[in-house]
Amino acid sequence: MSFLSPGWLWVLLAPGALGIAYGLVQRRRGTYALRFSATSLLDTVAPKRPGWRRHVVATLFLSVAALMIVSLADPVTEEEVPRERAIVMLTIDTSLSMGAEDVAPTRIDAAKEAAVAFLNNAPDGVDVGLISFHETPIVQVPPTADRAAVIEAVQDLELGPFTNTGDAISTSITSLERTLDGLLVDDDSPPPAVVVLLSDGEPTVGRPIETAIAEAVLARIPVATVALGTEFGEVTVEDPDIPGQFEVVPVPVNEDSLRVVAEETGGSFFATSSPEELAEVYNDIGTAIGFELVDRDISDRFVVLALAAALLTSVLSLSWFQRLP
Repeated sequence: MSFLSPGWLWVLLAPGALGIAYGLVQRRRGTYALRFSATSLLDTVAPKRPGWRRHVVATLFLSVAALMIVSLADPVTEEEVPRERAIVMLTIDTSLSMGAEDVAPTRIDAAKEAAVAFLNNAPDGVDVGLISFHETPIVQVPPTADRAAVIEAVQDLELGPFTNTGDAISTSITSLERTLDGLLVDDDSPPPAVVVLLSDGEPTVGRPIETAIAEAVLARIPVATVALGTEFGEVTVEDPDIPGQFEVVPVPVNEDSLRVVAEETGGSFFATSSPEELAEVYNDIGTAIGFELVDRDISDRFVVLALAAALLTSVLSLSWFQRLP
């Protein structure tokens, strides 16, 4: 909970001071009562007092004042509400190293399953596009509200040679910018857009990744990156020099370049090595993109509590002392 007008909270010193003064007065009254030498005469000289009951009424009275002051400070609490619109570009590495089986059943199959789950669970206001990349990036589906089309494209992804991460990021940014430019015709405040890049290694071909990062920064589009795999990944490939001869090639995951992309573009970085963890990552990304935190005014709650305390104070005072406080 926070306050939009916290200056009012200083006024809480007033009921606090009244509470201290009340306590001091009660102590002095107790001292005066003990000055009588014949305590047996106290019932005659000083009739029975209401005792603890008067403290209850006094505490409730001060609580009413405190609650009303807090309500004047405009208390708010953060709540998640669905965005009316957001755009996500799923950019998935389809290089041959994604065929490694260190993530069951394979890295690419785990990526497909997590992407489909993301598409099925993402809020309705989120448009999603798909880009795959190995030697070159391919715009499989531009950002759209048609989830079925994106799911079909995800399931049809195939592997190819090399890893062109730099051009993949650049193509993702360009595609998002075109989509956002089209929306500006009808709306001067474009929805938030983000690239979600999933890969398992550093670039091997294409433009320098630093150039792609600069484009994302200039466009003010964050790139969230997901490093998928372990250091024990291996794939079997054909020897380019000896046709029909195959060899096992280590393809350990490389997190460094993906971490740099996320940090320098304002995105989030995730490292995962299991389908379950990857599903959680996509779920977290979907929540972050599809929902936003807003301040919800809760001053009425304190007003209601103050009214309830005031009513209780009156009822108890009438019942115990036959008068209103």
